Amino acid sequence: MKRLAGFSALALIVSSTSGCGWLWGENGYFRDRGSDYLEARQTAPMRLPADVQAKRLDPLLPVPAQVANSTETSGKFEVPRPQGLQVRADEREFSLQRSGDSRWVVAQRVPAEVWPLARQFFEDNGFRIASERPQVGEFTTTWQRFDELSAGMARRLSSRVSGVAPDAETRVRVRIEPGVQRNTSEVFVTSVERPAGSTADVDFAARGGNASLEAALLDEMLVSMARGVEQGGSVSLLAARDFDAPSRVSLSEDGNGNPVLNLGADFDRAWSGVGRSLELGDVRVDDLNRSLGLYYINLAEGAQVNEQKPGFFGRMFGSAPSKEEIEARAERYQVRLTPVGDGVQVTVEKDLNTVAPADVSRRVLSLIQDNLG
Repeated sequence: MKRLAGFSALALIVSSTSGCGWLWGENGYFRDRGSDYLEARQTAPMRLPADVQAKRLDPLLPVPAQVANSTETSGKFEVPRPQGLQVRADEREFSLQRSGDSRWVVAQRVPAEVWPLARQFFEDNGFRIASERPQVGEFTTTWQRFDELSAGMARRLSSRVSGVAPDAETRVRVRIEPGVQRNTSEVFVTSVERPAGSTADVDFAARGGNASLEAALLDEMLVSMARGVEQGGSVSLLAARDFDAPSRVSLSEDGNGNPVLNLGADFDRAWSGVGRSLELGDVRVDDLNRSLGLYYINLAEGAQVNEQKPGFFGRMFGSAPSKEEIEARAERYQVRLTPVGDGVQVTVEKDLNTVAPADVSRRVLSLIQDNLG
């Protein structure tokens, strides 16, 4: 009925006009306004009271040089396109942060995307990976001397690092953690040393080892990551799934018979994995609150990805549902993540004081389970 009314209105308007001038003509609704600024006139500066201290303001819309230097004041003028903003990839994507003696790299990417970049940097420069735990974003290299690394890396480290004996062996631990801001990561490097030929199992210190070695590796890694992004480096879906995939996933019931999804992961990885699973399952997330561990979902709508508002004719013919229609069919629930011991429990609620029906909870939790890992 709404579409029929739209077509009827359009037909009535078209039939009552003698052409398309009302739409596209000089005085039409969609007329070309590209030269309207030529008719603008300069006005006197605003006068402020004597007791008000004024601050100089730069013009928000400066006049193009072609116009300012031209004597023409009428006629059509093609406005020049603005110059592209030049931003270096390493300044936008990666940066080095310091706090006291601590240094780390901040990446404007999720940990799952930073993991393969960091790992590739160490492998390309001759480091051998001894162990890795993608679920917690950590890998460790074997004991190596500088001369066992790539020639370029050995040369750069030898010239920059102090306090390391020529025949000493070094081991490095790299940890990638979710950043303070959403969709960012922080990369930390810690090192330990031991005499050549030693079999001692030296533990990593909480506050790091050789500061000059760790600083040099962070600097090198920063440049390598930025270069990799500039060259169009890609991130595999397998790396993304492995990073936040829990070590254990089981669907059970609590003491009251309500479905519960148990994840063997810390909260950061569980939060990332559940969010990814909801998106892969085409579930609409209307809002979220990480501090409370809540995803607010709407099961009546698909996942919201770069939605655009309907255009002029779309609104006229009712091609998009109204807010009232969306609200009328909404199926809103909350997915809650609760840390329990060494893992996280995921439950579904209707609201703060009401659990969701068992069939709904099981359907949502099963969907999350299917898309994890």
